[in-house]
Amino acid sequence: MADSTLSVEPALPEDHARIAELTVGVYVDGELASDGYTAELADVAGRASRSELLVVRDAGGRVVGSVALVLSGDFGEVTVSDEEAAFRMLVVDPVARGRGVGHLLVSSCLDRARAAGKRRMVISTDPRMTAAHRLYERLGFTRLPERDWSPMPGIDLLVYALDLS
Repeated sequence: MADSTLSVEPALPEDHARIAELTVGVYVDGELASDGYTAELADVAGRASRSELLVVRDAGGRVVGSVALVLSGDFGEVTVSDEEAAFRMLVVDPVARGRGVGHLLVSSCLDRARAAGKRRMVISTDPRMTAAHRLYERLGFTRLPERDWSPMPGIDLLVYALDLS
């Protein structure tokens, strides 16, 4: 259950530096992504232009989580039709873990996708992101192994999906 002092809202341009710091820190420093992915993880303005960038703020207004919700376009990478939405680069500040930040972000993505008329949420994730996999499975996502893919040699991603109807 999410901490009641947390709120989800659209990211503001002044949040971009914090989101970049958080995303690079969690993914690269946490050895969940290669150094070669750092520039894309840090390009918050780029993903904000191609997705709906959401943040969770704590009671003090500090950004403690972020996600990029993709309702259209190629930034979703794993979507194959207009009926699918995706989210990418889900990140939670390590000091805020266990407070429901990730759950709140994913639930918000699901609600927004349903409101946009999407029928399925499809995401790809690194096999090492086991805490995220547990969250997705608790929320009802199931593996879609026939859609697993590799964006580059040596990087193999798992695909999960959730029917939104």
